[in-house]
Amino acid sequence: MKLVLASNNAKKLAELQALFAPLGIELVHQGSLGIPEAEEPFDTFVENALAKARHAARLSGLPALADDSGLSVDALGGAPGVRSARYALDAGGEKSDAANNARLLREMAGVGDRRARFVCALVAVRSGDDPEPLIAMGRWMGEILAAASGAGGFGYDPLMHIPALGGSVASLSAGDKNRHSHRALAAAQLIAQFREAWRLG
Repeated sequence: MKLVLASNNAKKLAELQALFAPLGIELVHQGSLGIPEAEEPFDTFVENALAKARHAARLSGLPALADDSGLSVDALGGAPGVRSARYALDAGGEKSDAANNARLLREMAGVGDRRARFVCALVAVRSGDDPEPLIAMGRWMGEILAAASGAGGFGYDPLMHIPALGGSVASLSAGDKNRHSHRALAAAQLIAQFREAWRLG
């Protein structure tokens, strides 16, 4: 089954393709179909993911999958949250992983409470007006480091330490990340829903 991924992030596409491979799902990113990015005006991951999925499905005529994910830091009241990808941009900086990480380190300087979590909302729709979207949430608990560690991953991975795994997310292999991540946790829930509601796999 072919689904449009409501994202142009190649690394996210690779992660999700690996996670959903057991169901025989083929993901194609929306950019390859000429679909522009959707607006993300909402305050929650679920609402933004649903908006992106409906947008991609309407413009492609295909079922769609959307991921809205980010980092929530307790000491920052849940920020950067849904603004994770634009965290530095919101403060007048550039839109890049490096700039976002630099802002996070500045905001966390001298802060004792380092608790944080990666959050992922995955939403799948059969059409743009699907009345029964599949929705899954994953949360991966960790702590914000005082300096970047590890060379893998993307986004905030170098700053997110997972105590249970003894290192930063950026220090994990792709396989380990796909077994433990917020995206993996949400994908496991969504796979169960795909099997039950869409009769896949």
